[in-house]
Amino acid sequence: MPTANDDIALRANGLTKRYGDLVAVDQLSFAVRRGEILGFLGPNGAGKTTALKMMCGLLRPDAGSVEIQGQPLTAGRGRSRVIGVAPQNVVIWEMLTCHEQLEFIGRMYNVPAPVARARATALLAAFGLQEKAHRLGKTLSGGMQRRLNIALGLVHQPEILFLDEPQAGLDPQSRVLVRDYVRALAGNMTVVITTHDMEEAEKLCHRVCIVDRGKLLALDTVDGIKRQLGEGDLFELELNADVATALLPLLGEAQAAAPLLVDGRMLRFPSTAGNALLTRVLHVVDERGLKLVQLRLRSATLEDVFIRLTGRGLRE
Repeated sequence: MPTANDDIALRANGLTKRYGDLVAVDQLSFAVRRGEILGFLGPNGAGKTTALKMMCGLLRPDAGSVEIQGQPLTAGRGRSRVIGVAPQNVVIWEMLTCHEQLEFIGRMYNVPAPVARARATALLAAFGLQEKAHRLGKTLSGGMQRRLNIALGLVHQPEILFLDEPQAGLDPQSRVLVRDYVRALAGNMTVVITTHDMEEAEKLCHRVCIVDRGKLLALDTVDGIKRQLGEGDLFELELNADVATALLPLLGEAQAAAPLLVDGRMLRFPSTAGNALLTRVLHVVDERGLKLVQLRLRSATLEDVFIRLTGRGLRE
């Protein structure tokens, strides 16, 4: 009889990884459904790649565990037939042709030679590399190498595909090609994708997971995460002075009406906060002789929530 776990492709339970005093991943727990595309988002140094390596068995956690299709995953045995990986740093063979590389990786996974050849041809066409089939890997442009890198993770038709920053360095046409291909996998393959591109995550992912300093901050659909800012659109006001020092201290209790997003000279808050907050802000601007450079109403984005949760500080 089916159980609730039958719908779970991957489960992380308290994943933790330390490097000396640095806790790269801190008690990370979540589940990924079968056929789902999950976006794994976070600033530089948030622990995304470290977590991904543990989830696909390339790195042993200091604590916690990973289950793939309900079975425990052991580091060092992660590259089984059910898992495919396209790492952030492109890994290809410079002295093999594109077709040879795909055939070779297929044979490594015990895919029969005729099947590996057919899949290699199909993947080269899918990623716009059919004309480069007999070119050596080292002769490809960076973007072509990135596309080949993704194709290499798909030859054995894994049940779970891990993509680490797959669109880094791609031109707009290649981004669309990769996005459309990954989207077509939904329902048939589970995909976990790390990305810094909020717009791509909105277009591609069923759910997104936001992490920072190794901790889980949010996990929901894109619309669900956007609702953390409140319903409706955002008012966006730009002043000629720093909002945090010139405006916020003067708003008083009006600040409690809605979450306020402060970005230098920019202030954002949900339109559902009502006219009272907007009226108070405009009154203070006028009263203090500040200049309103811009006022507009726009749709909330995933990036708005991301910045609110993780802050604007640059990370090394």
